[in-house]
Amino acid sequence: MRAKIETIRALADERLTEEEFNTRLEIMNLRFKIATRQLSNSGELRDAKRRLAHILTVQRERELLGSKA
Repeated sequence: MRAKIETIRALADERLTEEEFNTRLEIMNLRFKIATRQLSNSGELRDAKRRLAHILTVQRERELLGSKA
């Protein structure tokens, strides 16, 4: 788990924004697949939500560090 957030922290700000957008789209698509019973592994949704939480956490950390500088 630690390695995943470290890879997210290594991304540039623009790339982090792209990842946020793509992850939000992925969550939306996974929700549709669950609703239409096309998704066999519901753990994918949990993983996508967790990845989004990591991205938002890193963005907030950078925002707070930027305001203190």
